[in-house]
Amino acid sequence: MNTKSWESMKNFVEQHEVLTDSLWILGERDDSGAHSELHHGGFIPQIPRQAILRFTHPYETVIDCFSGYGTTLIECRRWGRHGFGVELDRKIHGIAQSRIEEEPNRYEVKTMLVRGNSASFDIRGRLEEEGLGEASLAVLHPPYHDIIKYGVDEENLCNATSLSDFRNRYGAVVENVGRALKPGGYLELVIGDKYGNGEWVPLGFQLMEETVKRGFKLKSICVKNIENTMAKRSQIHLWRYRALKSGFYFFKHEYVMFFRK
Repeated sequence: MNTKSWESMKNFVEQHEVLTDSLWILGERDDSGAHSELHHGGFIPQIPRQAILRFTHPYETVIDCFSGYGTTLIECRRWGRHGFGVELDRKIHGIAQSRIEEEPNRYEVKTMLVRGNSASFDIRGRLEEEGLGEASLAVLHPPYHDIIKYGVDEENLCNATSLSDFRNRYGAVVENVGRALKPGGYLELVIGDKYGNGEWVPLGFQLMEETVKRGFKLKSICVKNIENTMAKRSQIHLWRYRALKSGFYFFKHEYVMFFRK
C-alpha cells in the first residue's frame, strides 16, 4: 500500500471511528434520527454500522435476516448502501417500516423490508428482481433462543422447541443467505450466551459452529460491551446480589463474529 492510500484509509478510520480491535467498549447507544425510539431487545446501531463501513462500499447491498425494528436498514440509508431486510413478526415489521421511512434517503438507495421467514424466503431471487445482484454483507442478529419472546409464531427462532431445534433453524437461515452473498462476502453474527437450568449455555460458540459448518470461514471474534444502558444502570445491584448468591457471573458482553464466504 502506498503512502497516499494509507493516509486515505487512516483518515477514514479515524473520521468514522471504525474499530480494528477485537474488544469493543462502546459508549451510549446511538439514538439520533430514526434511531431515537428504543424498543426492548432492539439492535444497537453502532454494531451493523461497523460492518457496513468496514466491509462494504457505497451502493453495495446489505442483507439483514432478522431485521427487527429496522436498525440495519436505517444504517444502510444513512451510509448509502442498498438494504434488504426480512422480519417474521407482523407487528414488529410494521414498526420497522415506519422507522425506516423516517430516515432521509439522501443517497437514493433501495431499502426493502419484507415479512417472512429468513430461512425460506427467496432472498437471492428478490435481489435479482430488484437489479441488486449478490450482496456484500449479511447481518444476523437472531433471538438468543428463548430469552426474549418476539411473538407467538411457531416459525420464530425464539419459539424453537429445543436448543438443537434452534441451532438447526439458524443453520437454515445461514444456508439461505449464503446463496445471496457474493464470493468473498462477509457475514456478521451478533449473539450472546444464556443461562439454562443453572448452567451457562454458550450460544455464541454453538452458532459459530453452525455457521462454519455451512461453508463460511471465521475471520474474527469480537467482544462488545455497552456500559451506559438503562437496564444495567437500574438493576446493577440486583444482578450483583444474584451473582454472588448463586455463584455465577452475569453477562456484560456479546459476541460480534465475522465470517467470510
